[in-house]
Amino acid sequence: MPITPLHLGIGCCCKAIGQQRFSMMIFAGTQVLMDIEPLLGLIYGWQYLHLYTHNLMGATLIGSIALLIGKPISEWGLSIISHRKWSISWKTTAISAYIGSFSHILLDAFMHHDVYLFYPWILQNPLLGLISYSIIFYGCVFSAILGSLCWFIILKLKKKGV
Repeated sequence: MPITPLHLGIGCCCKAIGQQRFSMMIFAGTQVLMDIEPLLGLIYGWQYLHLYTHNLMGATLIGSIALLIGKPISEWGLSIISHRKWSISWKTTAISAYIGSFSHILLDAFMHHDVYLFYPWILQNPLLGLISYSIIFYGCVFSAILGSLCWFIILKLKKKGV
């Protein structure tokens, strides 16, 4: 299923750990960009859904696109939501975009047969099936809950000055 929220669990944990040094908006935007190819593949009936974007070169390219467009779009979106000027550093943008794209292909490699990490040189997926789908699914759900809870607690503690 393209554009699944399950990938966001890793982002929630990264946000809880990184705080201002990690952008959840850029991470989430990267997840959407990563799944444009599978979405188009489902619409048009392509044989391979993850061929060009779900490999190391594709993830680097998508991460770079997210890096370039994610900062201005996220700053604009945050300023609309909070009515104040936000600034996201390029370092935070890069970290968020590349963690987003590389974690995406790593998770998908465990469950999709057409994820070839070293495409076009190696057309095999040695990670396929190493971790069961249910473990991946519940791990993503658990990490989203745990990361969100930790992020919320840290924000509350910061507001109290602890």
